[in-house]
Amino acid sequence: MDIPVAVWYLTLAAGIAVSLGALWRLARPDGRWGMLARKRLVMGVPWGTLIAVLGVAAFYLFAQNGLANPRNPVVIPFRAWGYLYPTGMLTAGFAHAGLGHVTGNLLGTLVFGSLAEYAWSHFPRKRGTTTFSSLRTNPFARIAAWVVAIFLVGVFSALFALGPVIGFSGVVFAFIGFALVRFPLATVAATLLSGVVRLVYNAIQSPTITQTASESFSRPWWANIAIQGHALGLFVGVVLAAGLLYRRDVRPNPSHLWVAALVIAADRGLWAVYAIEGSGRFTLYRALGTALVFLVAALIASGVTATPRAFIASIDLSRREAAYGLLLATVFALALIAVPFNLFVVDDPSAGLDGADPVEVGDYTVFYAEDVENQYIPAIPFPAGNTSEVNASGVIVVSEQRNIWWEEVSTNRLVSSGEATIRLGGLTWHEDVRATRTEWTLTGGESTYNVQLGVADTDRPVVFRDERATADARIDGRNVSIEPVGDGFDMVVTRENETLGRVAIPENGTTTTVGGMTVERDERDLLVERGDTRIRIARRSR
Repeated sequence: MDIPVAVWYLTLAAGIAVSLGALWRLARPDGRWGMLARKRLVMGVPWGTLIAVLGVAAFYLFAQNGLANPRNPVVIPFRAWGYLYPTGMLTAGFAHAGLGHVTGNLLGTLVFGSLAEYAWSHFPRKRGTTTFSSLRTNPFARIAAWVVAIFLVGVFSALFALGPVIGFSGVVFAFIGFALVRFPLATVAATLLSGVVRLVYNAIQSPTITQTASESFSRPWWANIAIQGHALGLFVGVVLAAGLLYRRDVRPNPSHLWVAALVIAADRGLWAVYAIEGSGRFTLYRALGTALVFLVAALIASGVTATPRAFIASIDLSRREAAYGLLLATVFALALIAVPFNLFVVDDPSAGLDGADPVEVGDYTVFYAEDVENQYIPAIPFPAGNTSEVNASGVIVVSEQRNIWWEEVSTNRLVSSGEATIRLGGLTWHEDVRATRTEWTLTGGESTYNVQLGVADTDRPVVFRDERATADARIDGRNVSIEPVGDGFDMVVTRENETLGRVAIPENGTTTTVGGMTVERDERDLLVERGDTRIRIARRSR
């Protein structure tokens, strides 16, 4: 029996309402939690964090055209392609790759940003200081300072991130680092709470799910993590919070901080150190990443909780100064890694175009190629890695003006989905290019295909053709092959190296004859008949 979706929504709403009602009764606005919130936040509300959420959401909806295409926004022009493309470097920290990406980061911002803003406080924390007595103690100025800091961290996270990153996660990790230093155990609790928030969002989006096993293509989840950018954001937040706590003379519990840092670094995937070894091929260095997670916990705990006692008396260096210097050095090292990569210039924007039939849209060139040298990902030797040259196969986007040479849709992904839309544009315009892969698989498993590419809603020409494929089965001594020709496919019948006939594959529901056989098209199936023999000789992928 199919239960109406409305029933599931009512069930979900009732469960949440009952639980929130209990929370309200335990922590009503005039209760202890409400009083604590109002002691640090104007009206108990994290206004700066809410402003950031609205700003990022507005950028996604309007600049990225997410309002019209929520699941497939314009992404390419807003990535951090390098210092030669300042637009991308300035926007990458606030743009997102899809609805799930922006939703996850905004939920993380609400959870961790609110806790971090609570640690910052809208009101002065120094005893005896009067609110509104100066600009530094003015709550509205402190809210504005929080918003400005979020913007600066967002830009910083893109300027010094490794690779063409996109997303607000660098700022989210800065929130985590900031909150972690002041309230380590509360940050662990917030990490668990963020999982509950994601669960509620997923339940709203899909109240029920019915799935069957099927073949699909996807990158490993850890290969989608900007590990260096996340670590950079985390340590930026730690450095800012540590400086604030030094000023306020607050010292967190070292053991609490170590445990919390370890749990959060592990939970947030900071152990996922990987290398790209080719188109769709990645290597995860799990042991190295796990060791780094433990080192991160030790570095944060020791760096934040160091005392002012002398470390090297001869140069008047305290333990706190040395520890803080180590944290700053970590941020510097993480940022420095990205500088050479972001200075990279695409030497040969036309690489891979030989023999291709490109599509020109504005300053973009889009083409399909297989096994061409990737002009963007350098071949960097890595311990235990096999990378000597990284090749690209699929739909490639090039823009000399934006310093882009990028495999936007891999061949494997195109094989899995059959089609893809590449959204191009800038701050004020956008245009879609669509790629379609049509494949015929013959008996025995051999297959052949072609790729069509062109601006959406127009006739798209074939820009790539595979070689002829031949079926294993023989009919009365005849071999059947399919070969991409022009904008379609031909069926070729041969016998002992002699071509008996060639004909275009018939349209659905029609028949034709070739080489002494009758050929029938039934939806995706291609059937051949001779005498009393009738078999399915080929099947189209979709």
